[in-house]
Amino acid sequence: MTSNFGRHRKIMPFEPGSVEQLRESARDKAASLNQHVLGYGQAAEAEWAAAGIPAPDLPAMRKYRLQRIRAQLKRRGYAGALLYDPVNIRYATDSTNMQLWVAHNPTRHCFVAAEGPVVLFDYFSCEHLSDHSGVVDEVRPAVSWMYLYGGELSEQRVKRWAGGIADLVREHGGGNRRIAVDHLDAEGVEELARLGITIGNGDAVMENARLIKSPDEILAMRRSIVACEAAMGEMEAALKPGISENELWAELHRGNIARGGEWIETRLLSSGPRTNPWFQECSARKIEAGDLVAFDTDLIGPYGFCADLSRTWLCGDGKPSNEQRDLYRIAADQIAHNTDLMQPGIGFRELAERSKNPPEDCFPARYGVLYHGVGLADEYPTLPHAADWTADTPDGVLEPGMVLCVESYIGRLGGHEGVKIEEQVLITETGNRQLSAYPLDARLLAD
Repeated sequence: MTSNFGRHRKIMPFEPGSVEQLRESARDKAASLNQHVLGYGQAAEAEWAAAGIPAPDLPAMRKYRLQRIRAQLKRRGYAGALLYDPVNIRYATDSTNMQLWVAHNPTRHCFVAAEGPVVLFDYFSCEHLSDHSGVVDEVRPAVSWMYLYGGELSEQRVKRWAGGIADLVREHGGGNRRIAVDHLDAEGVEELARLGITIGNGDAVMENARLIKSPDEILAMRRSIVACEAAMGEMEAALKPGISENELWAELHRGNIARGGEWIETRLLSSGPRTNPWFQECSARKIEAGDLVAFDTDLIGPYGFCADLSRTWLCGDGKPSNEQRDLYRIAADQIAHNTDLMQPGIGFRELAERSKNPPEDCFPARYGVLYHGVGLADEYPTLPHAADWTADTPDGVLEPGMVLCVESYIGRLGGHEGVKIEEQVLITETGNRQLSAYPLDARLLAD
């Protein structure tokens, strides 16, 4: 009888000799139904078509990223990179697996050889999750030595895990026993050292690899922003007096997930008196007519790209107060001025020094940074206000292909409300291009 793995497959007698064949068939079926293979659906595609954003060439994007990683490894003298951060694994392999869970349960990692294969160590029975990528050469079962699995025998698991990594370095390192690692507990560092493996800074490798986006990455990011802004539109439509902050925030989650997005990194939405000072997580508070409502999306959307936008809205049909308009105008002017400064070739420190600051009575409540990089998540660099620049703040230069968010929070120290605005901006060969397009609140901008 021929096996049929369709929805109506009949239960067949188990034959021991057929295990490997069934396993391969199951993997093939699962791989063909992977979310990254199925795509984002008609509704999201229609929105992207209406916005005039073509599909990115994903195979080209994946090869570009791998080339960026390997160039950094070679420049820094590493035999390979060992990656645990799920965002870094996504960059290297364009595959995902329980992203938030593996972020705090180290059960998935990846080895990228500078000259050699990409080996993904995945969770049990998850080989199918990277078959679409075209850049993963081999999938092996991950050896997890976290206490959840190893208990008091975790030390034995560490040795087994380290032996596998050392074998890869020996086989593909060409005698080089230095590797870059992003996140690793002390036990792993010690065991690799015992086996003669030297550890270096994997975050430096990956942040610099991720720094310059390819044209296909920009297309994917633009699509993620369009999806985010469509969800923001649904959110704004739901903003009525009496809705809770949590209920309003849920609209952004729903819209993101419905369009194939992945998760939201924070809960930064607040209303009325909770908007000053900033950094209140959303709550059960009922939003009232006349309240300012401020939020920061921090959204990981389609293709795994971050859409990091902030807006402040006025709840209800009334007119804003003079104070609300003043705060909003200060924030909007700061964003416009600082965006104009974002030109290729300008130094980080010069940019900070030339940037517009909040006025004196708002400066103590300022946002922590003026600009920060963004890609698959918030990324290097981070540029503080000039007054916050210290001897250990890194300098650098804006380059074409970098994407940064420009930030403003304006609230008077001890004041009642505050305003948050943030835009996402691509540095181009000749200047910059604002990627975010959601309109500012016209009532708050009015004179």
